[in-house]
Amino acid sequence: MRRREFITLLGGAAAAWPVAARAQQTAGVPVVGYLYDGAAEPTTHFVAAFRKGLSEAGLVEGRDVAIEYRFADNDTKRLAEMAAELVRRRVAVIAAPGSLPAALAAKAATTTIPIVFMIAGDPVQLGLVASLNRPGSNLTGLSNLSTGVIGKRLGLLHELVPKATRFAALINVSPNAEFTAAELKAAASASGLQIEIFKASTYREIDLAFTNLIRAQAEALLVGPGGLLINRRIQIVTQAAHQRLPAIYGDRIYAESGGLATYGSSVADQVRQVGIFAGRILKGEKPAEMPVMQASKFEFIINLQTARTQGITVPPTLLASADEVIE
Repeated sequence: MRRREFITLLGGAAAAWPVAARAQQTAGVPVVGYLYDGAAEPTTHFVAAFRKGLSEAGLVEGRDVAIEYRFADNDTKRLAEMAAELVRRRVAVIAAPGSLPAALAAKAATTTIPIVFMIAGDPVQLGLVASLNRPGSNLTGLSNLSTGVIGKRLGLLHELVPKATRFAALINVSPNAEFTAAELKAAASASGLQIEIFKASTYREIDLAFTNLIRAQAEALLVGPGGLLINRRIQIVTQAAHQRLPAIYGDRIYAESGGLATYGSSVADQVRQVGIFAGRILKGEKPAEMPVMQASKFEFIINLQTARTQGITVPPTLLASADEVIE
């Protein structure tokens, strides 16, 4: 049995410092561009993780480095101009954590400024790098979704609701959406399950997806990766609770927000690694020679309070295998 930690959630969100739209300029220090397709306010914990990574690399914002922030507020059409702004600003590195559209926009904007990405998917298959071991260009970074993770997540959801046969998946519309959908369908087929894919690219489309999946009589829900979905996690978790729909997610922040269960790597820790990568580049390493880091540690978290509220009896075997149980 793996060691488990039982924690209690207290009401209210943890305080986080505000994210400035434009970093205070510090003369004589390099500037890092931070490009994200989502909104600033729901992702202050990611910004904090990025700063922590920079500090672990020996760089303190305001003293050794300045940061220019660009948030597209889930309007990916703005990313191209934002990336171009950072290029015109002559930033030393562009960080695109947790956002494939941002990484692609940065890649299209420059072939010389180093870019550090963090995505859910295969960066080779998605055209970001030539190979994982030797990226070969101005891009490197992290992949937080290894082959088989989606299938494992679906399997855990099935164990939580073993009588369910009709599953639904909500995925973020992005260049990676078709790969995610294909992996989900393959995993469902291998397990003899039915799954229907619902996509969303806006807040309203999330509500529409819930209307449609309930109409399709879905009995359980898997929520895929994506900045939009993380930004709207409260909306999604609330909808699932209102419909009494068992759901599993990819990042622990969903469970901390009231989601039933999560399985995946820690996105915040991956963003911290993006900060470390950016710091290493600022200290002279070349992205072309920095292997892409793949997630190797995954955690399974169950929110037992949510399970009780939804009338779900979690099997003892799942409780025993969970890395963390939220009481």
